[in-house]
Amino acid sequence: MSYFKNIAQNFAINYAHSKMKDSLYKSLNIDIIDKNYQKIPDDGKKYMLYAHVPFCHVFCPYCSFHKYKFEESLCRDYFINLREEMKQIKDAGYDFETMYIGGGTPLIDPDELFKTVELAKELFGITDVSCETDPNNIDPKILKRFKGYIDRISVGVQSFDDEILKKVARYHKFGSQEVLIEKLQNAIGILPATSLDLIFNLPFQTKDQLIKDIEISKMLSPEQITFYPLMKSSITRDSIAKTLGISDEDNEKYFYDVIRKEMDSYFQNNAWAFSKTKSNLADEYVGSNHEYVGVGSGAFSFLNKKLLVNAYNLEDYGKRIKSKQSPVIATCEFKKSEILKYVFLTKLFDGSVDIKNFNESNSANIKKDLFVELKLLKLVNAIYEEDGEIKPTEFGDYLSLVLMKDFYTGMDKVRAAFKDDAKIKSTKKLKVMEEDDVNYLNLDEKAQKRA
Repeated sequence: MSYFKNIAQNFAINYAHSKMKDSLYKSLNIDIIDKNYQKIPDDGKKYMLYAHVPFCHVFCPYCSFHKYKFEESLCRDYFINLREEMKQIKDAGYDFETMYIGGGTPLIDPDELFKTVELAKELFGITDVSCETDPNNIDPKILKRFKGYIDRISVGVQSFDDEILKKVARYHKFGSQEVLIEKLQNAIGILPATSLDLIFNLPFQTKDQLIKDIEISKMLSPEQITFYPLMKSSITRDSIAKTLGISDEDNEKYFYDVIRKEMDSYFQNNAWAFSKTKSNLADEYVGSNHEYVGVGSGAFSFLNKKLLVNAYNLEDYGKRIKSKQSPVIATCEFKKSEILKYVFLTKLFDGSVDIKNFNESNSANIKKDLFVELKLLKLVNAIYEEDGEIKPTEFGDYLSLVLMKDFYTGMDKVRAAFKDDAKIKSTKKLKVMEEDDVNYLNLDEKAQKRA
């Protein structure tokens, strides 16, 4: 019986991979725009504010996010522009209760970040702020300054294993296992919530190394521990292979089962985050905030079924903000069917889909609109229905993790395409294609057909 169960689950995983890639391939038809595209809020809608800080001292080989090498003056000027964009968003009529600050390394310039969060709280009705950081920016003096301003700090530890830290160029920059433990012991408890972020399924990572990472994390007793699967995309694949090597064995599902077992005394917030106490700690802002406004270079917004992309080039971004021109350089509109799949995925990833709320919020009939998807998920025992909610089984948790990983990997292709500023300026249409992980910038329909 378990033999056939494994076959069914492997089929489901492979099918999920292919369907996510196919969906992204069909959906990511991006228009490069030259008009002044303004972000305008809808009355009665709730939005989240996402702020991007694209500066790092060290570029990690597995990271695909938009970033620049840190330069003090460049970073300071950027924060000034970021705050100006927030004022423009306020003038457009937006308000927010939640703010998420990602990067890059947002705490790379604490003074500028403090001014930015302070302004955000003055402009908007923000009551909850989450911020990412690396282990070098969790000095107690810095964190104490942000009490009352940052509610949740997410620390990218990635691993406590010295061998792994050396391979990913983090050992000398952020410290050994012993140094990391000391830094975290001094930092945890200063802000209301601390999350430790770990990566699993690194090439040649052993079960013992993973369990040791888990044991150390639990010993440190943060409010939340998050386990991200290694994400390989066209941006990161070569650097991962160069620094970590290539392994013929994929332990993702096996390691995920190990994590679930080792974390069984914790509350599971979503497919890859676990907390000490039952809480509403949000790990992925897309799960609970389907419409959000992104500010900063390279920031994405998702509004009214459209993906909006801010200028990637720092000089271009700065010029646009200073001249009070919209920083949006590209848009991508999605069909309703793709929106429903996306919302369903993020809700399932977060632990449950309230059927009534889903239908009302999306003007949908989930059992009709997602009939095929629901039937297949039930067939492989990935979901079940209880008290008006669709919930993932243990296997469903892993499947939603796979789908979320594929979603982020797919979005990496958008980032990869926008890295080439010269090509972006010379085209009107950007088609992100899935073919041997090569990105094509198609200038017109004829070019698309040739590709």
